[in-house]
Amino acid sequence: MPSVLNPQRTIRELEELRALTGDADGAQRVAFTPTWLTARRWFRERLAGLPVEIHEDAAGNLWTTLPGATDRAVVIGSHIDSVPNGGWLDGCLGLLAGVEVLRRMAAEHDGRPPVTVRVVDWADEEGARFGKSLFGSAACSGNLDLDEARRLVDKQGIRLPDALCAVGIDFERVKESGRERATAAAYLELHIEQGPVLLDLGLPLGAVLGTFGVERHAVTFHGQAAHSGSTPMNRRRDAFLAAAMMAQEIYAIAARSDGGVCTIGSCTTKPGIVTSVVEECRITLDQRHLDAGALARMHAEAREAAARFAAEGGVDVAWERLWHIKPAPFHPRLIAFADEAVRETCGTSHRLPSGPLHDAAEMAMAGVPTAMLFVQSLGGISHNKIEDTRRDHLEMAVAALDRLAEKTMRWVASHSGSR
Repeated sequence: MPSVLNPQRTIRELEELRALTGDADGAQRVAFTPTWLTARRWFRERLAGLPVEIHEDAAGNLWTTLPGATDRAVVIGSHIDSVPNGGWLDGCLGLLAGVEVLRRMAAEHDGRPPVTVRVVDWADEEGARFGKSLFGSAACSGNLDLDEARRLVDKQGIRLPDALCAVGIDFERVKESGRERATAAAYLELHIEQGPVLLDLGLPLGAVLGTFGVERHAVTFHGQAAHSGSTPMNRRRDAFLAAAMMAQEIYAIAARSDGGVCTIGSCTTKPGIVTSVVEECRITLDQRHLDAGALARMHAEAREAAARFAAEGGVDVAWERLWHIKPAPFHPRLIAFADEAVRETCGTSHRLPSGPLHDAAEMAMAGVPTAMLFVQSLGGISHNKIEDTRRDHLEMAVAALDRLAEKTMRWVASHSGSR
């Protein structure tokens, strides 16, 4: 029987969604906004005619379930929300590809596959409005800090609990979403790479090893304001000088880490005038690595360097943790399945870590066996209206996800009695 999988249909649906919820500046599906609700209604329409159950959980995640011979489930997930002025593929590619896999399985297994298959649209993966990424999946995994999230406000001063209430979500109950994990035997996700690794290798697809852990801090150097004309260079306590020395040092730290990355993303100074030596300089430091030990060493080296530069310049230094998440390595067996699926689809595979965070990280940290596929991003660009991927690569991506889902389904079915 020929496969009913139709990757071209996925591309047409992606283009339809772009026309419906985007404008000249890109995608505008920011979570918990009217445009996001429009996208969700459109998505539900795509499921018409399938023998599935659809419901929204306590955190606003939208679940589509094709019941199987066992309630143990292969979950395929991604997100329909976007950043403001975002790209046309980020998130929604994986979601609509998952629907295409669901269609194929429903048709080829007479509506009842060997295991249950579920597709989930996670709520607010991007965190664009309130600054908290992975909201829905973190609620489901149990990792969401309710006290922290309760204090979040958007640029208009609207509190996150109030924004959720406006779309029918009770903030105090969002962790009840964790019930959805009860039958999850595996989690799969397809996403654009968002970087240039596959592009530089000339490869369409890759298997993801896991998502980086993150150490994110504000580092503030305190010196002494002084007149820029009358203060000799050897008498200055220049907070900016110490911070500037960090800029070069973090590249050396990353180079020694075997695969880590370090970024100083912002720098603010006080008093911030041209006629004064800088009294206070605050930088933000983002460090990422797939290995927890390597990440800890990177962080320790950054602290040592900051203390050294502060001492050399006669200034003080203080650290403030902004955010931390552990590395989330994916399941070795499912990584192997992903690798096989890519090779069977396009001939050559490559295994790579994910620097950006994804909902898959929350599922992996919750103990659900997890795997991801990346498809090449043209220019290595995302979160931008020019984000794009070749159409033939998109077709390969849908086909590879389907192969991965089939392999995973057989693996789950073979272990259904060992739960």
